[in-house]
Amino acid sequence: MSFSLKIKRMKPNKFYVLIAFGMLFVACRQENSLKEYLVNTWQTTYLKIEMPTINRTDSLEVYEDKFEGNPELVAQSKYNKDGTFSAWFVNQEGKHVSPSKGKWNVVGDSLFVDFFYNGKDVKASYHITKTAEGFIGVSKYDWDEDGDSDDTLTMKTKSIKIN
Repeated sequence: MSFSLKIKRMKPNKFYVLIAFGMLFVACRQENSLKEYLVNTWQTTYLKIEMPTINRTDSLEVYEDKFEGNPELVAQSKYNKDGTFSAWFVNQEGKHVSPSKGKWNVVGDSLFVDFFYNGKDVKASYHITKTAEGFIGVSKYDWDEDGDSDDTLTMKTKSIKIN
């Protein structure tokens, strides 16, 4: 018993169509972009600021809050599709205090925010990593206002629903 196998060459046009459909299929299965992901309402669940040269000294100061128990204030924010956002704190009575508004944008895996808060303009950027419940943002900035952008802020968030 003998078998003969005939192999036909695929015409180039069919090959290109097959590649195009394959790329379309892969593109449709990709996750939402970071910008689409961030359009939501968020609550900070963890915050750590490390300032290695606090006020131009050789001292390290670390501020860390896990927002456990009944914290005095909890930070929340809402990012809108149009590139605007609002942020506020919720106090123990559930009231929104210290609101601010600004603009945001995403480039690659970085979030850029521009807003006015506490008497000054803030322009900061965060490297964003998506998590199961929200995202982690890490920023190098001059958080201690000593003129050096050598401070690191790390925050974790979770997605929330607001009535």
